[in-house]
Amino acid sequence: MTTVFGIMEVNLVSARGGGIDPYVLIQYRGQERKSSTIRGQGSKPEWNEKFTFKIEYPSVDGQYKLILKLMDHDTFSSDDYLGEATIYLKEFLEVGLENGRAEIHPKKYSVVGSDQCYCGEIQVGVTFTPKKATHDVEEEYGGWKESDDY
Repeated sequence: MTTVFGIMEVNLVSARGGGIDPYVLIQYRGQERKSSTIRGQGSKPEWNEKFTFKIEYPSVDGQYKLILKLMDHDTFSSDDYLGEATIYLKEFLEVGLENGRAEIHPKKYSVVGSDQCYCGEIQVGVTFTPKKATHDVEEEYGGWKESDDY
């Protein structure tokens, strides 16, 4: 099977049951994005922010988990971990490869704390668009294209 690359867009909509100054760390296979910190909205913050991730399918380890960590910003101490939601994306990515695009409309996922108890929910939507395979593959390093020209 050939490796396919693509772009996944995560639409972070809102949460319920957060802290005083919540934000979300969104993680996918070593890539991490951080939402803005929402102040003054109490336990029902709204973000309506979009984040993009590079996708490679199939992956080396077969792991396709999107992890959303709900955090509470603290000014004078380390930020508090409130809980997380995990979205498994293997079938979703396969649908995108087959149809040229896949979308999960914004829906609610349970946020589970470190004690494995339900502590709220987070609403997110996800889209995946595979890129068309090209035969002219060049490696990019920090904006520079690697070539054999000396």
